[in-house]
Amino acid sequence: MDIIQSRQMRGRVADAPSGHWVYRLLPRAAWPYAQLARWDRPIGWKLLLWPCWWSLAMAASAGAEPGAPLRTVLPSPWLLLLFLVGAIAMRGAGCTYNDLVDHDIDEKVERTRSRPLPSGQVSRRQAWAFLVAQALVGLLVLLQFNAFAVLVGLGSLAVVAVYPFAKRFTDWPQFFLGLAFSWGALMGWAVEFGSLSLAPFLLYCGSILWVIGYDTIYAHQDKEDDAIVGVRSTARLFGENTKSWLVALYGGALLFFAVAFALAAVPMPALAGLVAAGVHMARQIRVLDIENPDQCLALFKSNSTVGWLIFLGLLGGGGWAALSPYF
Repeated sequence: MDIIQSRQMRGRVADAPSGHWVYRLLPRAAWPYAQLARWDRPIGWKLLLWPCWWSLAMAASAGAEPGAPLRTVLPSPWLLLLFLVGAIAMRGAGCTYNDLVDHDIDEKVERTRSRPLPSGQVSRRQAWAFLVAQALVGLLVLLQFNAFAVLVGLGSLAVVAVYPFAKRFTDWPQFFLGLAFSWGALMGWAVEFGSLSLAPFLLYCGSILWVIGYDTIYAHQDKEDDAIVGVRSTARLFGENTKSWLVALYGGALLFFAVAFALAAVPMPALAGLVAAGVHMARQIRVLDIENPDQCLALFKSNSTVGWLIFLGLLGGGGWAALSPYF
């Protein structure tokens, strides 16, 4: 699907990949809804999911004793699946809400004017109905957890509600995105223990810094259009100093993660994942060209690799605790 969507023709959104399964498998009538939920751009739900899975894995391996049964030091597959479904549903609901709030701005930005609302492919009433449907799926997932985790999950709604407006009143909308996208760092621990402690809060803080970093890279794609329409961002704020800021943000994130792991007493091999993630982050900073929108998008997407490295490190730490007596 190479046709870019407009008021005259239905097609793909400008920054969605050509040939995506959404356009090959779904009927044309469903395309605008898939676009509202960003099913054609899955990187968003992946980045929303990683703090959830990190938190689950950190909670599962917390204080793991050598020789512990393997199933007790690894996250539950059922909980991983629930968070996966919840991340897809709530990211879709959040994006739909964001598009409703930003309807007027999206019409003025080249990359976003092909989205379903500014291109006239769906009405605002239809978008609101789709938002509610996705939110109900997310609520169904949330209700599978303990009462404390349900309350923690509901607490995220306030941050989600504010985020789309942040770029209108602050140069740090990426901070508000970090507050929302990192909430899973609290959720996994709350689901496992029915309470919170300092370790998940530090994981949350580290994730916020990580989100600010990768979304700053993403925002460099739109900085010229943003300046024209008056949208604020850390990309515009940092400008030519972006690399220095990324060093501080990514470095701070890794420090928070390491201290969180130490407080949770996860097995030491989990730190290998942080080291590997740090190498990947350093490469992002080294090669970044803030004047190359295609490269900025590619580097932004590569942060899913950071998620995998940290998650696999935590799984490896739990696995090492269980199997180390046999070596």
